[in-house]
Amino acid sequence: MRDDEAVDVAIIGAGPAGLTAAYQLTRQGYKVTVIEKDPVYVGGISRTVEYDGFRFDIGGHRFFSKSREVVDLWNEILPDDFIERPRMSRIYYEGKFYSYPLRAFEALMNLGIWRSTLCMASYARWKLFPHKEVKSFEQWVVNQFGHKLYSIFFKTYTEKVWGMPCDEMSADWAAQRIKGLSLGGAVIDGLKRSLGLHKRKNDGMAVKSLLETFRYPRQGPGMMWDAARDAVVAGGNKVLMGTELHQIAQDQASGRWRMTARRDGELLAISAAHVISSAPMRELAGRIHPLPQTLPSALRLGYRDFLTVALMIRADDLFPDNWIYIHDPRVQVGRVQNFRSWSPEMVPDASLACVGLEYFCFEGDGLWSASDDDLIALATSELATLGLADPKTVVGGRVVRQEKAYPVYDDEYRDNVEAMRAELEASYPTLHLVGRNGMHRYNNQDHAMMTAMLTVRNIVAGARVYDIWAVNEDAEYHEAGDEGQDEGQQAALASERLVPRKLKAA
Repeated sequence: MRDDEAVDVAIIGAGPAGLTAAYQLTRQGYKVTVIEKDPVYVGGISRTVEYDGFRFDIGGHRFFSKSREVVDLWNEILPDDFIERPRMSRIYYEGKFYSYPLRAFEALMNLGIWRSTLCMASYARWKLFPHKEVKSFEQWVVNQFGHKLYSIFFKTYTEKVWGMPCDEMSADWAAQRIKGLSLGGAVIDGLKRSLGLHKRKNDGMAVKSLLETFRYPRQGPGMMWDAARDAVVAGGNKVLMGTELHQIAQDQASGRWRMTARRDGELLAISAAHVISSAPMRELAGRIHPLPQTLPSALRLGYRDFLTVALMIRADDLFPDNWIYIHDPRVQVGRVQNFRSWSPEMVPDASLACVGLEYFCFEGDGLWSASDDDLIALATSELATLGLADPKTVVGGRVVRQEKAYPVYDDEYRDNVEAMRAELEASYPTLHLVGRNGMHRYNNQDHAMMTAMLTVRNIVAGARVYDIWAVNEDAEYHEAGDEGQDEGQQAALASERLVPRKLKAA
């Protein structure tokens, strides 16, 4: 084992949260080491994979945030490489495309007047007589939009994404992800227009409109995190790739952490005053010594994995969308991305289109374990089933797998997270959980960054002044409203929502 390296902060994971923390700590003069188990890419699920000049997003990442602080940080890290892109997404259902948000008369034409009327009747019925005790995703959505709309626009896609029945999913996920403006809200608004029940201008937009354009790094989101890593290294700190956490333990006398990690077949040790972890809670719990009492709770946390099959197709372009949501039980694909619509620089050959078919799976299941050739054949066949491309025009493919892409919100997840969080906060005030998997919360990129930014402030302050668990707790849909509209909000709320009451009195 190599001798201990002493730093101020050791960071587990070089995704948006980990690198945001490392970047800000580096700028403030802290000595930092980041470990990342991927041997090549930083950015986590916000990375950009390159293959023969083609670039692939892992899930697609629009750079939009209501937080002025996050927007300013993006501009600081990557000042010259953003481009403005048109936002277009559609839903594929029963062989027809629906704009998202739904446009006036489109629902009437696609669903038909009778089914549109049934949707509105179902909406009214569940508004008058809702489920009184809401525990599941299904109950939450039905209460909000009616059972008919739920069955059309939520059930098939959601169960495809999560691999579990909607009545077994926690209502928390719906409340967090489709609050305020949502697919259902857009559908209801569009149907009201179609049936002549809406008095606003018939422009096809919901009351709270989605952004029509978004900013995007010209060669994908990986540009952002490559730049952040480079800034950390240029500032004299380290980002160790191909390095996997082995164990962390706190010395009771000094309070410092000793973190061991495996790299190139050997263990290295890092001594740190603070540890910031964006590792999945389930994995972290098994690597803390001594093992936490809440390890059984952590081990019950579930994750949904994900893979993208990128196909190169002989065509100028196939469709204008950034992505299409596939609400079709005939195929396994959940979403289809068009990488050129994100940025022309993602596709190096003007005679080729490049699309990414996204499949949601569990690590080790049939999809995850299938060979790359079989997955490329499946994606080619399903693209033909959807009528999006002729299989004869497919000239190449590439498979990218992403483990633990989505923390699962089952009916036990909240209790399991709270149990582990309470024990770690009480026992280890210098161990900080951040990011999507670090907190087992379906945060977007900007939310993950904000948890890291507030954690850095806590480290500088020497106390948990900011409650990072309040980030995204009551947020509206993240693509509604104006970019940066919450200027200074996080700082302004430091004496209110973001500060726990027990700290106000301290």
